[in-house]
Amino acid sequence: MSIQKRILIVRPDRIGDVVLSTPLPREIKKTFPDSFVAVLVKKYTKDVYLNNPNVDAILLVDDGVPFLKKIAELRKYRFTHSLNLLPTERLNYLLFFAGIPYRVGVGHKFYQFLTFTRYVDRKKYIPLRHEADYCMDLARKIGVQASDLSAEIFLSEDEKQNAEQARIELLGGKKYLIGIHSTSGNSSPNWPPAEYMKLLKFLSENQDYTIVITDNMVPDQLKEIQNVSHPNIGRTLRESIINFASLDLLISASTGPMHLAAALKIKTLSMFCPLTACSPELWGPIGNESKIILPEENYCSSVCPGDPKKCLFTGPGGINAELISDEVKKILY
Repeated sequence: MSIQKRILIVRPDRIGDVVLSTPLPREIKKTFPDSFVAVLVKKYTKDVYLNNPNVDAILLVDDGVPFLKKIAELRKYRFTHSLNLLPTERLNYLLFFAGIPYRVGVGHKFYQFLTFTRYVDRKKYIPLRHEADYCMDLARKIGVQASDLSAEIFLSEDEKQNAEQARIELLGGKKYLIGIHSTSGNSSPNWPPAEYMKLLKFLSENQDYTIVITDNMVPDQLKEIQNVSHPNIGRTLRESIINFASLDLLISASTGPMHLAAALKIKTLSMFCPLTACSPELWGPIGNESKIILPEENYCSSVCPGDPKKCLFTGPGGINAELISDEVKKILY
């Protein structure tokens, strides 16, 4: 009789990173149907995994439990494997002292060598693959045969009804509900608020559209726009996820909410930088109907400052509001 595999997936990272780890539990369960699968994430991102039928337990890395007590907590689960998608020295030793015999991390850190941690190597992103595929490499290390890299978020029946009710209320009798997410946490190139203002003006000319701004913290310039609501202000992540599920389309730069929408199978229209660290090949939405917009080929060499965090997509050869507005029509009609 084989011993049950008890697998801990560790992803103490931002929303988009956690969303892109959601294929792992599903593919693990396909390969090992009787396995026990848990995730170790931050309090804020745990909502990504709520109601996921492939996850048997959600554990928190930042719940204030002292190191030794956290070791004892993990030991109770008798994990046989851990997949550490974002290795840190503290997490490495936590998993080691928790007595998990088969531990997989990313890279070749000295502390991994000291604790006999197995590893996968991204090989300097050559050839370039999707982040979800790199995450799946850790599961492949323990014998998982992955056939599907699409991200997923599961809503309860009540949450589905709430999303439909939110949609009806926000639409106000119009045909399409479009979300605009105007911030990116400085994780990728993005428009300034003024360009989003221009996009709102273009979109508002179409009588079929209702526009909502989906940021939790809306830039001041976008707060007082007539006939544009902000349904996620003051909401929990799970409540925001329900609001994203009510949309027909989300427009954004490369950011966590784009991945939330993709996991909910909501259409996305996303602005991306072609540089390897920010490229859609690595960070694009996966599993939904999506459209990627890039600057013109010579933009990065002639206009862009060379730092993705400072790039605004503006200027000759960049991405402008009129272009995005035209793309919206192509996607929705």
